[in-house]
Amino acid sequence: MYVASNWKDYEVIDTGGGEKLERWGDVILRRPDPQIIWPLEKETNEWRQVHGHYHRSSSGGGSWDMKKPIPERWTIGYENLKFHIKPTSFKHTGLFPEQAANWSWMMDKISNAGRPISVLNLFAYTGGATVAAAYAGASVVHVDAAKGMVQWAKENVQLSGLADRPVRFITDDVFKFVQREQRRGNRYDAIIMDPPSYGRGPNGETWKLEENLYPFLKSCMSILSDNPLFMLVNSYTTGISSTVLRNMLTMTMSAQYGGTITAGEIGLPITRSGLDLPCGILGRWES
Repeated sequence: MYVASNWKDYEVIDTGGGEKLERWGDVILRRPDPQIIWPLEKETNEWRQVHGHYHRSSSGGGSWDMKKPIPERWTIGYENLKFHIKPTSFKHTGLFPEQAANWSWMMDKISNAGRPISVLNLFAYTGGATVAAAYAGASVVHVDAAKGMVQWAKENVQLSGLADRPVRFITDDVFKFVQREQRRGNRYDAIIMDPPSYGRGPNGETWKLEENLYPFLKSCMSILSDNPLFMLVNSYTTGISSTVLRNMLTMTMSAQYGGTITAGEIGLPITRSGLDLPCGILGRWES
């Protein structure tokens, strides 16, 4: 497991009973997590005296129960990177802190490449990887279909003092964007993707990770440069093994470029128990 253990502004304090107790800067939140199938040993005052508690609804979705006043949004940092945090109506806060394990890896790859590196960040959300890649010196194209998330990513880049870096923000359907880049002949040295489990396009097209990830990965290879640096695939789809990502990268990237593949779970340390919380999987190809 790749554990994001270098946080100072974020912490999984405790887990149990299908929930996690987290510290985001000075704000304590209590959120559900499907991986936490073990019981809560003791509901201490810390669990009860949170700033906000997200309750799932039996009919789907859920809502926040804010018990203490918090800012509309606030800032946390990871090393030299800065991010706006804001509880959203769908449980999330605008950042997946376990991805810091990937940020550190890609920053190291980019800064030690010894050449200019162009990065394409697909399904790029609020831009954690975009901020990391730009900080390391890469030029970045950030693509996400949600206009609000692209704006949030712009603000994160500015917040980290990187407004003058070569970052393009594009609100677009990721699949159509890749097809257009193929026609334009644009190429990238590194591609990052965090595809959803399921999605529906503007014209009713459906995306299912199990059916569409391999052909999408193949199509992305056509916009890689002749000397690619890395390919990173993240997944939060339950039931998909990291070995599946390893196999796909072996059949695509390694078959064409050689290189090295690593795959596994990605997670966060739990302070109280000393255990690690699994959060998703990753597959990395590197030259």
